[in-house]
Amino acid sequence: MIGITQMAGQQVAVFGLGQSGLSAVRALAAGGADVRAWDDDDERRQTAAAAGVPLAEPGDLNWSEISALVLSPGVPLSHPEPHPVVKRARAAGTEVIGDVELFARRGLPARVAAITGTNGKSTTTALAGFVLEACGQPVAIGGNIGTPVLDLPELDADGTYVLEMSSYQIDLAPSLAADVAVLLNLSPDHLDRHGGWPGYVAAKLRLFDQQRPGQTAIVGIDDNASADLFERLNGLGDRTVVPISAHGAAPALRHGVAVVAAQLNEAGGVATADLGEARALKGIHNWQNAAAAFAVVRALGCPGPDAARSLLEFPGLAHRMEDLGVIGGVRFINDSKATNAEAAARALACFEHIHWIAGGRPKAGGYDALEPYLERLEQAYLIGEAADELDDWLGGRVPSRRCGDLASAVAAARSASSGATVLLSPACASFDQFANFEVRGEAFRELVAAGGIA
Repeated sequence: MIGITQMAGQQVAVFGLGQSGLSAVRALAAGGADVRAWDDDDERRQTAAAAGVPLAEPGDLNWSEISALVLSPGVPLSHPEPHPVVKRARAAGTEVIGDVELFARRGLPARVAAITGTNGKSTTTALAGFVLEACGQPVAIGGNIGTPVLDLPELDADGTYVLEMSSYQIDLAPSLAADVAVLLNLSPDHLDRHGGWPGYVAAKLRLFDQQRPGQTAIVGIDDNASADLFERLNGLGDRTVVPISAHGAAPALRHGVAVVAAQLNEAGGVATADLGEARALKGIHNWQNAAAAFAVVRALGCPGPDAARSLLEFPGLAHRMEDLGVIGGVRFINDSKATNAEAAARALACFEHIHWIAGGRPKAGGYDALEPYLERLEQAYLIGEAADELDDWLGGRVPSRRCGDLASAVAAARSASSGATVLLSPACASFDQFANFEVRGEAFRELVAAGGIA
């Protein structure tokens, strides 16, 4: 755990008692702060109280005496409108920050690599950490990937924190200056929480605005918004800017890391790695993740040959193009993490003869990113709140069934013939029927293992 000693003796409010909130409570208390915590959810409050967390309803606090409000990233900061606790804090002039900001202010000597983007963050974060560790560097991986940053160990100057950063976390970490900052890609997501596309993009780009001269920016250039950022940063001349591309874009071939026909190339050199040999990095989207991770570890001193070899050994992550195996000639893929159309499109691009399980809670942005891959679908099984919307969008172009829930969809996919792929890649959030995408993915895995498909 990273103790937050810089707030010793001060009153600090923590709102939101999920993983990151409880982590912040522990770190602040260990550093000597006087902590008062709350959550709108009664069950979470009871769990926290049983663990000894001091609770105080926000309305009972004297906000003029509160040094900071530490807000969990899932709580609205500005849109659709600020949570009432945010309004209270702002009215009193109390700063609103997150757990990553507490980490940044601690000023530990280790380097920080911060990875953001719409899709691919978790895989790139895990991959970069895996390769750094294989190269013999002390590494701690956390942030949005699952382990709260304050639960990580304290590293010395030879170590590296590899952090996945959501747009919500960036909003709450105004002084984080990452030694290596990464933007993978940008497409519409979480627009309701940022007031639209411009606000979402601005949140992501803030990670780079906060960097100091001499630090490194790694930017994907395969979408227009990210390519614009690359051009802007490159024009500043105050840091190292490394372009990456999964499509062999010229700037990345000349000055960064690019993949051409599965061959990873560094700055115009000969092929460094054949990503076709990497079982856990299938698909062009994973080529981008590999290019980004390779650029990160090279910026942090990992030798090229060692990095290339380790890329191919990466075991992959659960719920992200996770190959569950073949049953009766049918392959089962768990891509529950695909919570928007862009992510699902990347999965559809990797297979033929697809029996596609999709749906959940719809997100802004629509489904047009899926259009180029409809010919790969043999059947669609639609679930959750988005079932009707998805069925209307498909418009009969693909045979489809409204199945309601995941269990029914898996049972219906018994029609898949040998040689087909049953792919859970929902293109929607999970919250209508599941606590999160992990629970949805676990449910799919259990249904498959239990013989949900014959």
